[in-house]
Amino acid sequence: MDTLPDITPFQRRLDELASQMAEPSFYANLRKATEISREQQGLRQLVENYQAYERMGRELAEHATLGKDASADAELRTLAQQEVPELQARREVLKQAVLLAMIPPEAADSRNTVCEIRAGTGGDEASLFAAELFRLYTRYAEGRGWKIQPMSSSGSDRGGFKEVIFLITGEHVYKQLKYESGVHRVQRIPVTEANGRIHTSTVTVAVLPEAEEVEVQIDPSDLDITVQRASGPGGQGVNTTDSAVRIVHRPSGLTIYCADDRSQIKNKARAMAVLRSRLLKLKEDEEHAKYAAQRRTQIGTGGRSERIRTYNFPQNRMTDHRIGLTLYSLPAIMEGGIEPVISALQRAAFEEKLAELTGGPLPVRPRTGADDE
Repeated sequence: MDTLPDITPFQRRLDELASQMAEPSFYANLRKATEISREQQGLRQLVENYQAYERMGRELAEHATLGKDASADAELRTLAQQEVPELQARREVLKQAVLLAMIPPEAADSRNTVCEIRAGTGGDEASLFAAELFRLYTRYAEGRGWKIQPMSSSGSDRGGFKEVIFLITGEHVYKQLKYESGVHRVQRIPVTEANGRIHTSTVTVAVLPEAEEVEVQIDPSDLDITVQRASGPGGQGVNTTDSAVRIVHRPSGLTIYCADDRSQIKNKARAMAVLRSRLLKLKEDEEHAKYAAQRRTQIGTGGRSERIRTYNFPQNRMTDHRIGLTLYSLPAIMEGGIEPVISALQRAAFEEKLAELTGGPLPVRPRTGADDE
């Protein structure tokens, strides 16, 4: 494909953001302003790269014409022909940058990450490897300047982890680690093995974007608000004025009744505060349920056959079965050197999204003999 997808929607969005940034109240919400500014910078770079790609295409056409022009100076023709490969290479780099920028990022990519590591099948050996994976991700996080915050853990008798849960904070944590979710299989001779036999164990890893604080937006048209006289003790003023407030939130079915104050305005404010709190709790419960379901999807049952990756210590080999990648540098990987693996997984995901964007065929993944071991 020598042409790129239409730039018009991206240019239109860039113009919209420019208009928003010109508003006097733009910086009233600093967090939103920061997000819009970041998006605007990315889109501006996309448009500039697109324009450079188109300009370089015109230059290539001119060079090709000059290189074939028999009436032109021979030295100029030779120079034009020599510059064509370099221009083509630079244009290809721009093309990839533009296509990558056109693929919408996942909303959670910039969020911090909760990582859960649990021993699967394999008993003590699985718990020991869970501890080694925790160390691997800790080293990787430290190398990127991220911070690790332990949340909970359950140790094993031999010093491993039955379970360890921790929060990683930093820039684009979820974007880097989201492909680590799944069953990690280890093949090696356990320290408890007297006969030197290789055992296979598993550890499950779940990588979840940190749940952000949920903002509750209440549509006034969703509320049925009635006032009435309060009943029960409270004095003459409370019982003889229409100060009690009942609010029904139709979408959720929640009903709030407040009659603690003589003032109808204050009772209404309190009732709305209670309603917001209850709606917030409902949304948080939904968030937690969603992440719990996502975790179950990611890690499966933890069986030996449900693996995304194998760490084979006798062969010094790590194989990621999703993309057929095999590296013979296991000690470095276990010290946190998983960037080559993450980069390869990101590249594979990019190629699949690119195929969807351009309508081209999906790339064929290389396979290795280690895939089936």
